[in-house]
Amino acid sequence: MATDTAQPHPGLSEIFWAFSRIGMTSFGGGLSGWMMREFVHQRRWISEDEFLSGLALSQAFPGVNVVNLSIWIGYKLHGGRGVLAATFGIVMPAMIFAIILAAVFARVAQSENIHLALAGIAAAAIGLSLEMGLRAARRAVNGLLPFLVLAGTFTAIFILKFSLVWVVLCAAPCSIAIAYFQIKRHAQKSR
Repeated sequence: MATDTAQPHPGLSEIFWAFSRIGMTSFGGGLSGWMMREFVHQRRWISEDEFLSGLALSQAFPGVNVVNLSIWIGYKLHGGRGVLAATFGIVMPAMIFAIILAAVFARVAQSENIHLALAGIAAAAIGLSLEMGLRAARRAVNGLLPFLVLAGTFTAIFILKFSLVWVVLCAAPCSIAIAYFQIKRHAQKSR
């Protein structure tokens, strides 16, 4: 169980190597799940609330979500230099390894066992992503209105097959308004 108590911030080389390890050992996706386990639960460099806020931001910005999340975590941990350490750590070693693997895969692509192994890796990644999504949903749904936005978003994308862009353009302002009024109401109660 994670606590919301963060540990002292690591050095730049520690950030680089932690992100490198995640980038090199997380196959088939699900990186945000690995990142949460590593930085929130094991190392306790950031709290779960901070991580989920960063995850929401990283998914709202253009680009690769895990790179955006790495940038956010690196910045939280060590400012601009932390951004560079985290981003290079998550991207460079994995990119070099992927180039090497692509060359090797091109030579053995006809093997049925390779395709079975890749399907197994994909299944594990989907499981990690599902776990992360359920955890984030549990935290985000703190009332009827947030639940309705979540259910409406799910329905619009997965059942009605609406364009993700249009769903985000509609759901994001609703979510922001709901959060604003919840924060405002909470502040008034605290007085």
